[in-house]
Amino acid sequence: MANSKDGSSKLLWLLLVLVLLSSVAAGIAIYLVMQDDGTEADGQLQTQQVERPSPIFVKIEPFTVNLADDRYGSRLLYTGLSLKVGDEETREMLEEHMPQVRSRLLTLFSGKEAQELTSPEGKRLLSQEVIATLSEPMTEPQPSLEIQDVLFTEFIVQ
Repeated sequence: MANSKDGSSKLLWLLLVLVLLSSVAAGIAIYLVMQDDGTEADGQLQTQQVERPSPIFVKIEPFTVNLADDRYGSRLLYTGLSLKVGDEETREMLEEHMPQVRSRLLTLFSGKEAQELTSPEGKRLLSQEVIATLSEPMTEPQPSLEIQDVLFTEFIVQ
């Protein structure tokens, strides 16, 4: 009887030591996994946020302009647009000179015929002309403006 009692107590101690060791190993593994994931994920998240700059837009309020007469007579263009610019300096320059910007756009648009503006290709050509028109200096000296895109937000030819 003594042998069975000694054998079972040894087995109990052995199981207790194994459970304790496996618990410690699991705790260390969980700690290491959480430690690695947290720092790498935070570092990647910060890197992603730094890499993707926010776009800068300059909104030009909608306006109506008389188009050049065509075979249908007098036509109107109602348009609103936004300019995508590359830096804050360009945004500030355009906003400071907004009356001059609007005047240049009105002059450009009033020289167009309705049939030129209704096709997708006509709109692409018009956006290139807008960039060229606004890139001309408004003041002396003026740094070069970085206008990346012209986005038509409203466009009605009537």
